[in-house]
Amino acid sequence: MDFGVVLQTHPPASRTVELARQAETHGFSHVWTFDSHLLWQEPFVIYSAILAATRKVVVGPMVTNPATRDWTVLASLFATLNEMYGNRTICGIGRGDSAVRTLNGRPSNLATLRDSIEVIRELANDRPAQVGDRTVRFPWAKGSELDVWVAAYGPLALKLTGEVGDGFILQLADPDITAWMVKAVRDSAEAAGRDPDAVKICVAAPGYVGDGASPSERAHMREQCRWFGGMVGNHVADIVKRYGTDSAIPKALTDYIKEREGYDYNEHGRAGNSHTRFVPDEIVERFCLLGSPHEHVERLRELQALGCDQFALYLQHDNKEETMRMYGERIIPALAEQVVATA
Repeated sequence: MDFGVVLQTHPPASRTVELARQAETHGFSHVWTFDSHLLWQEPFVIYSAILAATRKVVVGPMVTNPATRDWTVLASLFATLNEMYGNRTICGIGRGDSAVRTLNGRPSNLATLRDSIEVIRELANDRPAQVGDRTVRFPWAKGSELDVWVAAYGPLALKLTGEVGDGFILQLADPDITAWMVKAVRDSAEAAGRDPDAVKICVAAPGYVGDGASPSERAHMREQCRWFGGMVGNHVADIVKRYGTDSAIPKALTDYIKEREGYDYNEHGRAGNSHTRFVPDEIVERFCLLGSPHEHVERLRELQALGCDQFALYLQHDNKEETMRMYGERIIPALAEQVVATA
């Protein structure tokens, strides 16, 4: 299993670069960032600095979208970084959330998402793409390589992911929901004539490492990560609006938003978000990884058994460095030892 970190590009940019450098030191293979240009700094500028300060980590957005980003410009950004630093980029993409809603816009429809994936991937892999009525190609992008991983929750988005995605990004770490969604993606891939195991699976969620022995410490961990249930709730609310509560979507994913009353994107992804009080403790525990290194390892083994290829660790809390250190010293080696023992 690979491990990534998910950072916000909150100023100063030097802090983001330093956290990325630490992540590589602790054995993380990927550095992802939010992509919401009104709320935080421009990530693609910072990617260049991260790549210059590191040797191996792969960087990319979790996630960009086809509404606020021109598709050909996105492809050019990835291909340029690849030429400069040697094919160390990845594209996470979805319909759009904070980046579009802060502009009073709406997420892209799935047809637009599908078309954008085609254009971005073809151009950034040094192949021609159809853009409107023109066929275009970067004459300078020789050797550029880019995978496009799709973030999805709803049935039709999961179907699209299986049909066209190089990978699937699931932003929660509940094993039961993960099993349902991974199956939906792989069934779709198989139905489309693809090798279902070729679609990489990335589970992304906050992780907070601590002793967790006392009730007060456990409560603090939950409060630091409760924002995530609110972020996931934005997507779930869209799903419920479209499909209702009686669909095949797991009840654990839809029931908890019944008390949701609104959301302030100015607090998006922030610990202590006042608009996420509706998120119950049970959901925080199910969606996130909290507690001792042993508890993290046990959950990660469950996710790995379900086909998870990467766990991406959101670090929007007050224990960033210590959590990364414990992953590097205790958790990542424990997962690697399991792989060796199995082999």
